Amino acid sequence: MQAILEGLNEEQLEAVTYTDGPLLVIAGAGSGKTRVLTNRIAYLIAEHGVKPWNILAITFTNKAAKEMKERIEKLIDAKDMWVGTFHAMCVRILRREIEKLGYDKNFLIFDTSDAKSVVKQCMKELNLSDKLYSDKFLLAEISRAKNDMIDEVAYANMYENDFKLSNVAKVYSLYQGKLKKDNALDFDDIINLTVRIFKENADTLAYYQDKFKYILVDEYQDTNKVQDVLVSLLAQKHHNICVVGDDQQSIYKFRGADIANILNFEKAFPNTKIIKLEQNYRSTKKILALANEVIKHNMGNVKKNLWTQNDDGEKPKFFKAQNEYDEANYVLEQINHLKREEYYNYSDFTILYRTNAQSHAFETVFMREGIPYKVVGGQKFYERKEIKDVIAYLRVVANPNDDVSLRRIINEPKRGIGKTTLEQVEMVATQNNISLFAVIKDIDKYIATRANATLKDFANFIENMQKDTASIENLTNKILQESGYMAMLEMENTTEAEGRIENIGVLLNEIHEFEQEEAENTLNHYLENLALVTDLDSVEDDQNSVLLMTFHTAKGLEFPVVFMVGMEDGLFPSYRSIGEESELEEERRLCYVGITRAKQHLFLTCANSRTSFGSTTYNMVSRFLTEIPESFLDGEVAKKSYSFETYELPEETKISYTPKATFQFRTAESFLQQVQASDDVDLSQFKIGTSVEHKKFGAGIITKTEPEDDDLILEIQFEKVGMKRLMAKYSNMKILN
Repeated sequence: MQAILEGLNEEQLEAVTYTDGPLLVIAGAGSGKTRVLTNRIAYLIAEHGVKPWNILAITFTNKAAKEMKERIEKLIDAKDMWVGTFHAMCVRILRREIEKLGYDKNFLIFDTSDAKSVVKQCMKELNLSDKLYSDKFLLAEISRAKNDMIDEVAYANMYENDFKLSNVAKVYSLYQGKLKKDNALDFDDIINLTVRIFKENADTLAYYQDKFKYILVDEYQDTNKVQDVLVSLLAQKHHNICVVGDDQQSIYKFRGADIANILNFEKAFPNTKIIKLEQNYRSTKKILALANEVIKHNMGNVKKNLWTQNDDGEKPKFFKAQNEYDEANYVLEQINHLKREEYYNYSDFTILYRTNAQSHAFETVFMREGIPYKVVGGQKFYERKEIKDVIAYLRVVANPNDDVSLRRIINEPKRGIGKTTLEQVEMVATQNNISLFAVIKDIDKYIATRANATLKDFANFIENMQKDTASIENLTNKILQESGYMAMLEMENTTEAEGRIENIGVLLNEIHEFEQEEAENTLNHYLENLALVTDLDSVEDDQNSVLLMTFHTAKGLEFPVVFMVGMEDGLFPSYRSIGEESELEEERRLCYVGITRAKQHLFLTCANSRTSFGSTTYNMVSRFLTEIPESFLDGEVAKKSYSFETYELPEETKISYTPKATFQFRTAESFLQQVQASDDVDLSQFKIGTSVEHKKFGAGIITKTEPEDDDLILEIQFEKVGMKRLMAKYSNMKILN
């Protein structure tokens, strides 16, 4: 008991010991919310006599769930307690209950890549042009509908008179039908179907309401509508629900997160106790002062003021570079300085940016100087071709009706099964409403092709693999050998093939560890675990490398030294958010999240000019910095000049898609000359509907204009490259009409 309550501040102690009834904990950044959650669970068990299996604790990442379990186990024996993500919890429920909806309990979980393949198949069958409808747009719209709990029938009724969205409805309906036929769920289905089961089966809901007498949810500001409904259903009976979050860190609106869930929690649960955690244990006083100064410009906040007993620390430093490579060189110099003077490791540094494209300049400079780095959110291990191929084989063995995985491997390695043959198989499967494997297994019954014998051999191969599931590791090795996949890579005899073989070796090691560590080490459970891996779960703590990531990815993490780069209007905040107050407030919350990741040192940088996709833009300093008094930033750094005319990359570090290995840096003089020359541009000629021609992007039409200081932001729909946003004075375009 003493260990559970020891070291808690007054507010933390109150949150841990307030056990009965709804509780809302507004937890500021770095205020020890994870400790409150874990100690509250331990207190419920040790002091309140709650059984571990009567507690449900929900987090947003598997990594956070693992950390919570480990912390709880250090305090108390809490076996059989449910701790995990929304998706992991719902999958456990669906494995028991999904047959109520006509699915088999051994359902598959499709990741984004799988879902995209299904959407493309739907587009093909519906004869929809990919120029009018991208698979990305269709998936996003279907996901939005599911997060708002709008099924395919309701969606079709809502948009029957809208030409574009009525076609989306057709894709949505066909997409859901294909998932059901494959006995598969996408990520959004996992929670939606759980809610549907509860709503349609009162006895099932009552069982889980009694099972989970105490519910705790972390990061509640990031929940969407269906997650909020799920939690509300489970908590209806006992009302012992504790949600923890921070409205000032709500940054996932684009994923469907609804900040109203936390702001309106006390309306949903009357008599809610509200406790604010305002003492920050992470950052220095001066970093925290900057964070508070930035976020106070947002109107719709739960009022609180973070404070700390930590040292004052240094003021956050601001540097204005000439361009993105000047910016990267400045960051490099600061890293080297802090390593040399304060003995930091590379893993103590992180670089945060608004868009993934910004990593390129840092990667180039770090490669040149031999600085170890890792881009978080780049190509992920499980998205590599060879890994997806092997996983697809395992998925077809687990469920031969998985058409998406079967399409991936049926001719990998080459078996002489051509496109025409596969199209015939697909047509028969569609006509008979059966899986591709069902057709292939009895191919002679349906069609006659030269590939019939090969197709039957493939079906026999899969069925033979199904007989050998005692060990996932042995099964995987057997598939690699008998399918000819490993032989194919070995015969290539290239550096790339060697790398693929090494990656497969890493996968086999992971499978071995899974079978050693997991009590339930079946093939289906392994595939389920893979499907629930998130981006943040791939951030490893033991790598001594500088981490590069987006602001969104950094949520929930902390670092001794943080560089917030690209602090420019149009980039951060983004052009899309400027002019929309709610969007701008979310961008400001994102800035606040970035600042509060820093423990000891914080650097904020911007650039006079920035080149991306061949187009150079000139942005003003981010309004998030100009909104605050200069006294909060160390302006001395901004006076320094880190300008480099050119540098030549070593041959081994040249990037294949860069036309030349020499990067030209603009001097301050050349930049000012360019600005001077652009002042003569007549802004009145840029009107909506005007045809223009750009040297790089070609012909286009202005679709929107937006004043920005003494310039105009132009939205232009180009014939070849789509929509671009350019500043009128720097666009250097020719007016065509």
